[in-house]
Amino acid sequence: MMAPLLVIAAGGTGGHMFPAQALAEAMLARGWRVKLSTDARGARYAGGFPAEVQIERIAADSLARGGVVERAVAPFRLTAGVVSSVTGMLGDRPSVVAGFGGYPSFPALSAAIALKLPRMIHEQNGVLGKVNRLYAKRVHAVACGTWPTDLPEGIEGWHTGNPVRAAVLERAAAPYIPPGDYPMSLLAIGGSQGARALSDTVPAAVAALPEPMRRHLRVAHQARAEDAERVIAVYAAAGVEAEVRPFFDDIPTRLAEAQLVISRAGASSIADISVIGRPAILIPYPFATGDHQSANARGLVEAGGAILIPESALDAARLSTQIATVLGQPRGAVQMAHAALSCGRPDATERLVEMVEALSGKEA
Repeated sequence: MMAPLLVIAAGGTGGHMFPAQALAEAMLARGWRVKLSTDARGARYAGGFPAEVQIERIAADSLARGGVVERAVAPFRLTAGVVSSVTGMLGDRPSVVAGFGGYPSFPALSAAIALKLPRMIHEQNGVLGKVNRLYAKRVHAVACGTWPTDLPEGIEGWHTGNPVRAAVLERAAAPYIPPGDYPMSLLAIGGSQGARALSDTVPAAVAALPEPMRRHLRVAHQARAEDAERVIAVYAAAGVEAEVRPFFDDIPTRLAEAQLVISRAGASSIADISVIGRPAILIPYPFATGDHQSANARGLVEAGGAILIPESALDAARLSTQIATVLGQPRGAVQMAHAALSCGRPDATERLVEMVEALSGKEA
């Protein structure tokens, strides 16, 4: 008897592909077969998927991107993708179809509806993306990586959390060393977009801290290459030891060692911060679609694990005050760390697996 098949449909960004990959790995370990349905762009992000995962490239285009010609052609490409997906599923019927967002998930989910297959979606952010919002009322389950998630009226979501990397899980709930009169670590991570705002304000905010606090600080600051020289100069002028790089490949270790994290509010960053459990100052990227980074931050802020500063209200003086507040109150910092940890979902992948297995065999 052939093993059950899971078709995972995901778009071409790391935000969509990482949780999809985590689920694929877990389902393979449980004896399932897994196919990834994506487009040519998504296939470029699929290098981390296990070799056992069959990658099916389908036609898919956003209806909102590109020029007049691209927009005119997009519906036909999507239709061709749906037909291709239906044909493939008729030949090898999936037990479950799981969409992780992005336009490449459109054809597979449409085919699953047409063939009355069990189906679900996973939304990484606190606001549903366009495709997930389109299908939220037409799937059997909606898994939410961020909680709370803004959902259409009448839709029930399940808080699975967002899967995190193995390196993060290894440091889940690592003991937190509160700030004090000894070396303290401050981690500033700006993400792949919009890091300039942090480069403009974090060094100046650190420089404005009281000298007794500042002399104990060790800063790790993720800054774009074009900003690095001026960021380094501000820290040096303030006498602060700082490591400035465009990318840190050991973020989980640095998170575990940090007394305070200053970060954008991408869904994966929020997941990492909460699973390890660290106080944070969050500065959402203001141009994220649907302002989803503000939505991502909401649960952590409401729990007391993070302080939110909108970029529109961000300046060095305000940021410096908030840094001093956290680092100057050890008990409060410990409470923030515990609050952040309470929002973590280290078992996110297992929760997704449970949803897939519960849906298997269901028809509607």
